[in-house]
Amino acid sequence: MEALIPVINKLQDVFNTVGADVIHLPQIVVVGTQSSGKSSVLESLVGRDILPRGTGIVTRRPLILQLVHIDSEDSKKTSEENGIDGEEWGKFLHTKNKTYTDFEDIRQEVVAETERISGINKGISEEPIHLKIFSPHVVNLTLVDLPGITKLPVGDQPKDIELQIKDLIFKYISNPNSIILAVTAANTDMATSEALKVAREVDPDGRRTLAVVTKLDLMDAGTDAMDVLMGRVIPIKLGIIGVVNRSQLDINQKKLVADAARDEYTFLQKKYPSLANRNGTKYLARTLNRLLMHHIRDCLPELKTRINVLAAQYQSLLNSYGEPVDDKSSTLLQLITKFAAEYCHTIEGTAKYIETTELCGGARICYIFHETFGRTLESVDPLGNLTTIDVLTAIRNATGPRPALFVPEISFELLVKRQVKRLEEPSLRCVELVHEEMQRIIQHCSNYSTQELLRFPKLHDAIVEVVTSLLRKRLPVTNEMVHNLVAIELAYINTKHPDFADACGIMNNNIEEQRRNRMRELPSAVPRDKAAAGGAQSGSAGDQPESGTGNWRGMLKKGEDGPAGDRAMLQYPHPASPQRGHAVNLLDVPVPVSRRLSAREQRDCEVIERLIKSYFLIVRKNIQDSVPKAVMHFLVNHVKDCLQSELVGQLYKAGLLDDLLTESEDMAQRRNEAADMLKALQKATQVIAEIRETHLW
Repeated sequence: MEALIPVINKLQDVFNTVGADVIHLPQIVVVGTQSSGKSSVLESLVGRDILPRGTGIVTRRPLILQLVHIDSEDSKKTSEENGIDGEEWGKFLHTKNKTYTDFEDIRQEVVAETERISGINKGISEEPIHLKIFSPHVVNLTLVDLPGITKLPVGDQPKDIELQIKDLIFKYISNPNSIILAVTAANTDMATSEALKVAREVDPDGRRTLAVVTKLDLMDAGTDAMDVLMGRVIPIKLGIIGVVNRSQLDINQKKLVADAARDEYTFLQKKYPSLANRNGTKYLARTLNRLLMHHIRDCLPELKTRINVLAAQYQSLLNSYGEPVDDKSSTLLQLITKFAAEYCHTIEGTAKYIETTELCGGARICYIFHETFGRTLESVDPLGNLTTIDVLTAIRNATGPRPALFVPEISFELLVKRQVKRLEEPSLRCVELVHEEMQRIIQHCSNYSTQELLRFPKLHDAIVEVVTSLLRKRLPVTNEMVHNLVAIELAYINTKHPDFADACGIMNNNIEEQRRNRMRELPSAVPRDKAAAGGAQSGSAGDQPESGTGNWRGMLKKGEDGPAGDRAMLQYPHPASPQRGHAVNLLDVPVPVSRRLSAREQRDCEVIERLIKSYFLIVRKNIQDSVPKAVMHFLVNHVKDCLQSELVGQLYKAGLLDDLLTESEDMAQRRNEAADMLKALQKATQVIAEIRETHLW
């Protein structure tokens, strides 16, 4: 199982080459407050001084430290092959193949690289530094050193430095594949440990938290850390390990880490003899190595699944970017043909990518025809904007100077044309809505169906322009046809239409039935012939002289005084009354402000209104059926049939090939990045497969 950690290191190297942070590999994250001894713990594990020292915040970028154990013989062999002087060396990811054998140079490079990104002030950065140490004196580990938790900004630090550091810490310890190494100084209260507090927020069960108590030698005289190390103060599932750090004086005097380890052992044997074998830097290294191996073993199944899923995703992404263009002529024709096919498929409902959030393409066109357009026509009132006075005026104007015995047919034709004309506006709006949807289909095909077009923005823009132009040319033709459909209905009012004739027959029967009912209600003393001829007479016998058919004043008076049930009320303007003693102008003769319709006038108006409604419904039915057909023929189907040839004719030209197939500036870069990531994932899959073959898992 010891070989599992080098495998994870190998995976880390694979993903470092592509700068990817998409896989959370098992690692140990070191967390603690400033000056808690985090850096000293790490240096003790390495056995060398490699980290910057000082007061305040020193670690200002995450340091991902990989310790690689190599045998002494392998170390000598590798050193000789690569011209390395020494058995220990280090490498940074950002310096590529440069090898550092002087660990003071490694420390200086950490400082320089930190200042290069984070600046010379005390600001922090999330971009990590990757360092790999090869040595026969280390155990295989992967550790992450993070900035120490602070409370108040110092100097020119940003005011939210505490929040920035905590966000950075949570980014790493929230990884379920990480082990949290919570570092706390022994001369502080364990119950107030910030490191344990943040660890418990992401690991409440403590399954992946190990506590380290530093500075055991700096506790107050007469006190010890026995209760803390035994877990009596705060129990930690994975354990609590105490260590002794080098003091600042030791560091200033260049005390070796190896010497400090011997002094640590002596201190533990003297101060904590019963716990000496379960504390100290060497025990900490072995414990971390064991925990990391078991953690890696538990994480590998999920890690393998994650890598396979990402490999499939990046393969799909790489396919969408397409291969570099070799035959531009063939590529252009293929893209044009594919776009035209996808456009037509979207209209027909057979597209590969079907929208699930809203209606699109042919389905939306169908909705426009049968829901939007259909309901709009049904909402048009056959007698809308038509008053009784309009009907009566039309009847009178159609008779001229002669009183009419029958309702003039010309009045019906005049009024019904006025109503039918109202169907033109919603019909043209239907054309506009379908045109807008045909325009939206272009964007739909670009976004979902033909992602290859995103590689060539100029080709995409050219295709959009050609299709838009084709739609724009068909719009007036379709509008003209729809206008003609309404004009055809206005050109000839077919009163012999079968549906209209049936409606007239039913209406005449209803009128006759109403007349018979009125006849039955009359008193027996009234002669039937008089009732039939003048059934509208009213008033007493004294009113008869003014009731003659030739006396217009009597007709108006009769209209005023008649029963309300037989006549409707008409409203007229009230001109100024002629003054007494002046000549009378007939045009200024006072007309009553209102009067009631005579029975005949009321009947004539009702007849015309019923005829208008009956004929309007017939025309509306025709328009509701013919307009969608016209739109489909002149707009939708024509665009479908001509799109391919239009695109080829406008774009498939030798002089346009180079310009149209110019890739976007970042497309080649994204293709290379996706290809590199895919190679890394495939290599990671092979590494995990090797684990299974060697029975390490």
